Amino acid sequence: MEAIPTYKEIQCESALNELKRKIPFGWDLNIYRGCSHACRYCYAIYSHGYLNSEGFFDDIYVKTNIVEKLEQELSSPKWKREVINIGGVTDSYQKAEETYQLMPEILKLLIKYKTPAIISTKSNLVLRDFDLINELSQITYINIAATITCMDEDVRKKIEPGGAPSAERFDMLKQFRKTNASVGLHVMPIIPFLTDSRENFEALCAHAKECGVHYLLPGVLYLRGATRKVFFDFIQRDFPHLAPQLQALYKTGAADKNYKDQLYVMVNELRSHYGISSSYSQPMKEKILKDKSYIQKDLL
Repeated sequence: MEAIPTYKEIQCESALNELKRKIPFGWDLNIYRGCSHACRYCYAIYSHGYLNSEGFFDDIYVKTNIVEKLEQELSSPKWKREVINIGGVTDSYQKAEETYQLMPEILKLLIKYKTPAIISTKSNLVLRDFDLINELSQITYINIAATITCMDEDVRKKIEPGGAPSAERFDMLKQFRKTNASVGLHVMPIIPFLTDSRENFEALCAHAKECGVHYLLPGVLYLRGATRKVFFDFIQRDFPHLAPQLQALYKTGAADKNYKDQLYVMVNELRSHYGISSSYSQPMKEKILKDKSYIQKDLL
């Protein structure tokens, strides 16, 4: 049984975090620290160490002043309307968002300051903000992506117990195709021996095609730091027969190169068969190039 999350309200010094690697986006915005989706593979589990907390899944920190801080930053003459990645560490539409409702205010600021953004989520709560996202999509680039790893709901519930069912996530993507938003599918991570079958990936591609996604981005599981222990504890408990194979494959943080090469041959074949783009950045480039002269003029 999953623990009930505890919400802890905190003040942040800034809303935006500038990234060293500026492509395809240069800024991160995280409303929450910790995530009740409790994905057993989450790479961000390490980040709670800075808070002296081991409860990444149930110690949820809420940046209650983030809207105020974001407006200060977006209203600055120095702000050049670069793309903001919303929720790069924790999902902005996790359970806490039902209570705190910070995302509508964030979106209103993006509209006000004509700022492009990327939102990736495992929750269909994002549909609550459909009208705001639709409005933003008329002004600038906005990407709505769903992370969907598995079409077997019994497996999905074990690896992502707090996320929405995969079918609901696809329905959400289909709804956002009615806007001018770029819509993407992130099959990340692909878990060896658990979600890497041709059958699973073909089902994902078929749903993606039916929803009209602009791209499909895959990524194989990577294990490091605290994530490695959480993941292998989960495997030993729920899929013990896979533990020896996974331990052998993950002698380091990355899966064996031969395994990845063979997997991506299959992934690329299916993506090509279903006519789904592999370019994460192309929709962004097209939209921003189209708007570039307008934005530069408006900044003067």
